[in-house]
Amino acid sequence: MSAQILLQGRILGVDEFAVATPADRDNRIFDARLQWAAILGEVLPRALLADLKLPPLMLGSSGGGRFLLILPDGERAEAAAAFLKRASDALLAFTNGIVRIAWSWTENLGDWTVVRKRLRDGARQAAEAVATTPGFFEPFTPVLPQGGDRMPRGLRDATAIGFSFDFPALIALEGGEYRWDLGRQASVDNITLTRHAARNGDAVASAKELAKRAKGEKLWGILRGGIDDFDTRMRKAQSVEEHVQLSILYKQFLAGEIELMCSTGDYFQRVTVLRAENAEFAVFGSWDALLGFARELQRVFAAFAGDSLKDLAGGEAKSLTMALTLAEPAEPMARIWEDNARDLEIAKSSDKDCLYLLGRVLEWKQMADAAELTEAVVQIAADFRGGQQFLAQLRTLYRKVETGGLTPTDHERIASRALRFQRRFANVASRKEREFQKLRAHLMKELAGRNLRGKLKIRPEGLVALEWARLATN
Repeated sequence: MSAQILLQGRILGVDEFAVATPADRDNRIFDARLQWAAILGEVLPRALLADLKLPPLMLGSSGGGRFLLILPDGERAEAAAAFLKRASDALLAFTNGIVRIAWSWTENLGDWTVVRKRLRDGARQAAEAVATTPGFFEPFTPVLPQGGDRMPRGLRDATAIGFSFDFPALIALEGGEYRWDLGRQASVDNITLTRHAARNGDAVASAKELAKRAKGEKLWGILRGGIDDFDTRMRKAQSVEEHVQLSILYKQFLAGEIELMCSTGDYFQRVTVLRAENAEFAVFGSWDALLGFARELQRVFAAFAGDSLKDLAGGEAKSLTMALTLAEPAEPMARIWEDNARDLEIAKSSDKDCLYLLGRVLEWKQMADAAELTEAVVQIAADFRGGQQFLAQLRTLYRKVETGGLTPTDHERIASRALRFQRRFANVASRKEREFQKLRAHLMKELAGRNLRGKLKIRPEGLVALEWARLATN
């Protein structure tokens, strides 16, 4: 009796293809490419099983451009490799050499940690094999793919999808050798996807339109996040069954909660999902809606981790790190996507369980403090005489301290200046003015920190609160 075979695959180059010309100047093409990649990642392993005449239950996990299949014998594994080679060649032709598939397979014999290592090493060798191709080390400039004008449209609202090697992009809304329904409910013949979009009539609302729906400054943004140390958690799995269960658990939670949050009133018409995968997500929308979305998703995930993951040893995959990048209405989404990827890497390199926002990396507790401070800042600006002047001077204080290269004497001078401009508002003429004095003193304590050994200590959430309030009141 032949041993069971595990086949692991990954679609590579999706992010590079998403921003390649002309997506860098047409947001509709950028969105279409992300939708295409998300659907392809679910369709491809199912099409492989169908081509091998195997039941859908042999699909271990899929999503995020990765999949794991369980095959009955080596003969089917060879046939699967031929199928994936053909699919990879088709994707390379369609995307002008940007998107391809890397895969490996091995017998499910021995300890799972050994099996997993064989799969990982095989996938790494397949991914690195491209380095031996001619011209690999030449300067790379994303260009218009040969099949770029044949990208299927309407994927965000599609109710069914077909697969065929006759399709340039391998998938299309009509026809196909194999077909599946696209929806929210999981079933054998159905693919579950999170594709919520804010609307402008029957069409998907553009970034410009979502910027107009923001309260305060008319900006939009991209919020992207990932589960911290997700790969480490998956490597700790003791069996293929546990690996599959964990993958499905995280995927169902992240996609399900994002879909549920987007259906609520505050986000329904102001947030659009770009990606919702096993361990990562990305949405865009009105900048202020994304701030609330980030805090709510982190709160829900923390509750999920405390309840459903409490039996898992260690802190891996029990927290979320995110980055929010803001943009002017006319800025191309592809460029903001690249900026956001950089911001998310900064956040992950700085800490875990945190958020990159307005040039600062904040822990979630600091983010909660910044939200409270923002309310006080907005109240001062709106309700009290001299509030705007006070806040403008406080922002100037922050900028000077952040400049760097200041001597202890400079810090003492700036600290003295902070005290001097507080005294400008010392005249208490009414109960309302006394309230202002109390609120102002609270802000100075919470935002400006304290003077330690002649050096002014600035709290990072203070500047975030000031900028947040400025955006909210402009």
